[in-house]
Amino acid sequence: MTTKATAAIVREPQGKFTFETIELEELRSDEVLVRNEASGICHTDFVGQELMSLPGVFGHEGAGIVEAVGSGVSHIKSGDRVIVSYPSCGVCPGCLEGHPYFCDHHIALGFGGTRLDGSKTIKLGGKSISGAFFQQSSFATHSITAQRNLVPVKSNQAAEMLAAIPCGVQTGAGSILNTFKVSPRESLAVFGAGAVGLSAIMAGKLAGAYPLIAIDVVEERLNLALELGATHVLNAKHGDVATHLREIATGGVNYSLETSGNEQALNNAIACLSTGGECGMVIAPHFGQKYPFSPTEVFKRAANLRGIIQGSSVPKTFLPTLLKLNKQGRFPYERLITVYDFEDINQAVVDTKAGRAIKPVLKIS
Repeated sequence: MTTKATAAIVREPQGKFTFETIELEELRSDEVLVRNEASGICHTDFVGQELMSLPGVFGHEGAGIVEAVGSGVSHIKSGDRVIVSYPSCGVCPGCLEGHPYFCDHHIALGFGGTRLDGSKTIKLGGKSISGAFFQQSSFATHSITAQRNLVPVKSNQAAEMLAAIPCGVQTGAGSILNTFKVSPRESLAVFGAGAVGLSAIMAGKLAGAYPLIAIDVVEERLNLALELGATHVLNAKHGDVATHLREIATGGVNYSLETSGNEQALNNAIACLSTGGECGMVIAPHFGQKYPFSPTEVFKRAANLRGIIQGSSVPKTFLPTLLKLNKQGRFPYERLITVYDFEDINQAVVDTKAGRAIKPVLKIS
């Protein structure tokens, strides 16, 4: 049985969204139909528009109520409240070993615009269009997703709180707690004070990192970083960032996390490392393109440069942990959220790109 839904459609890269009626295909045996209550907006929603054929439906941080399940779904039932996180295939070595963030097919599942077998999940005006973004496309009243993407929640927290965490917040916090496994008194520099970077700052405080340094070009965000736990902040507009960092953390930092996708920021994140230090990057500068890069600084420091997917997080265990920490007042990510009505998605995008909204969340129903 197909399902009609209202979706925000984009027809050209970085174009405006229009609201149109779509038709969702019938559920496969391992799939679930979710009525979306909210969806986060993330930078990846903009990157995806350059990688997928358009028109298409984006959104990959859904939260809502299960309305129907496929015949093979065993751990989710209608009426369950869920967060929809990133997709994984379940059968590659990474997935079988319990590391879905190492899924061999994560790019195809995230940016293919189809199921892994190439079939499409959405029709517009009787024609198939790109959907299945991160195997959900949550900028819609309803989404099809796979059972393994879902995190059931018992929490009574608002849907906007649930939809804020399954990608960017998870990535920032997970990079510190899961990937780096920062220990007390180890030094950490976070480049970019957006949703990912500020989540990393909060996680760094939880881990006991010192010094814990935030770098950005927006003073308001640096002030917020201090409120959320940073011990030091640097405005990247003011002087040699790497030199300043090495003055704060004598000999360089143990860990740096680059979240901005800025070429100079990545260079600084490497140059500020101590010998044997580690730099993590959650997005690449000039995504999908080449850019000048010398590995000399990595070699000179016997350092590590590491790509990080989803903060090395297993959503079914990590997202409930973040919700619990939030309830305890130890991970106040609500400080990052700006809520918009679904019909105001275009304003939310404008505010996000202008830096006025750190973690925009759409309230859908």
